[in-house]
Amino acid sequence: MHVHFIAIGGSAMHNLAIALHLKGYKVSGSDDEIFEPSKSRLKKHGLLPEKTGWNPDSISSKIDAVILGMHAKANNPELIKAKELGLKIFSYPEYLYEQSKNKTRIVIGGSHGKTTITAMILHVLNYCNIAADYMVGAQLDGFDVMVKLSNNAKYMVLEGDEYLSSALDKRPKFHLYKPDIALISGIAWDHINVFPTYKMYIDQFRKFIDIIKPDGRLIYCNSDSEVKKLASEFSNKNIKLLPYEYPDYSLENNKTIVYDNNNNKYELTIFGKHNLLNLNGARLICNEIGINNEVFFDAIKHFKGASKRLEMIFSNNSIIAFKDFAHAPSKILATTSAVKEQFPDKKLYAFVELHTYSSLNKDFLLHYKGTLEKADKAFVYYNPHTLKIKKLPPVDPEYIKRSFDKNNLEVFTDSTLLFNKIKNNKTDNACLLFMSSGSFDGVNLEKFINNLYHKPSK
Repeated sequence: MHVHFIAIGGSAMHNLAIALHLKGYKVSGSDDEIFEPSKSRLKKHGLLPEKTGWNPDSISSKIDAVILGMHAKANNPELIKAKELGLKIFSYPEYLYEQSKNKTRIVIGGSHGKTTITAMILHVLNYCNIAADYMVGAQLDGFDVMVKLSNNAKYMVLEGDEYLSSALDKRPKFHLYKPDIALISGIAWDHINVFPTYKMYIDQFRKFIDIIKPDGRLIYCNSDSEVKKLASEFSNKNIKLLPYEYPDYSLENNKTIVYDNNNNKYELTIFGKHNLLNLNGARLICNEIGINNEVFFDAIKHFKGASKRLEMIFSNNSIIAFKDFAHAPSKILATTSAVKEQFPDKKLYAFVELHTYSSLNKDFLLHYKGTLEKADKAFVYYNPHTLKIKKLPPVDPEYIKRSFDKNNLEVFTDSTLLFNKIKNNKTDNACLLFMSSGSFDGVNLEKFINNLYHKPSK
């Protein structure tokens, strides 16, 4: 089986390429630019293209399937050649479905928490030695790749992104997976460049529920009013509705403790109310595939989280620092609230980078009002060049201040000035929280914080 990837260097695409290679497929691919870590990982498996750029001569009738990445445009020369030859062309999610037709598909959807819930489920399955194929949106501790495909696994666990599938396929990715078991963690308007109205965005989740297979299950967050309302529309559909809310929990010495039905205590590594909701959603999924609560809690107490999801990057007696993928309003609010609740005796310094199309849109910016209220001191950074790349009009720093409606909020358009500010105002007894779907212009946060607060040994 020969599969060719157009835009093999993408974060999702290169993982699928490696997964198929490990499954024994012949894999080739191309891209006009490949960055780290994709480049090194593809090279390790002998899949890195010899040259960057598109080469229509690499497309022949000997190819069994072409997988088209989001980075590739409709006028891509390799895509045009593939269409001329009548080759089978798949988007990334379409091909994942092809690989999982005969499996029980578990699809995790929602505006937030998808990656964490998927990671929790995989962690528990791994703990129980239950084989599962998967696709998850972040690097997980103990897993080599973000995609695994096999012939024998009974289950396929899929993170269900609502963004578009490819340049040719404008359907949201999670509409293509046809779940046996589905979960919706919450709904908060995002991706306004694709779904310009809130109603359009809500409709994507309505369609997602509608494609659940007959006799399937919908597990949903009952604490989210929008999800609860949406689920109620399907009370007569031939699926089982399973709502979840917060588990019983307490905070003891900056640790989160959860309790099972028998009042047994389990100390968690993760924290935050949003993560407790994520945990309970994952628990119900695991229950549906035969894992009881005691086994689930025994496993989940060892779960450390996914990459860039409240990931601790520094800790000493005075300072603790985290980085998080939070970028949408609901995520920023949940993350800052979680850190403040977990460490109430420390001052919370929150740093937000506005990097996505939605977060830099003047109309959408108004949705950030109050999201940094829990922070003792807040900073927002954005790069004006990013606005140009996304073909958005300039945004004035004063407009951002008014949008967040946060006292003493400082806004920066130069990352060097922001990090010099942090250097020159070292603090004690504080939590530093960095939130971005970008990289603060490539700053290595771990290195920066460690250099700032490292105390040489005597």
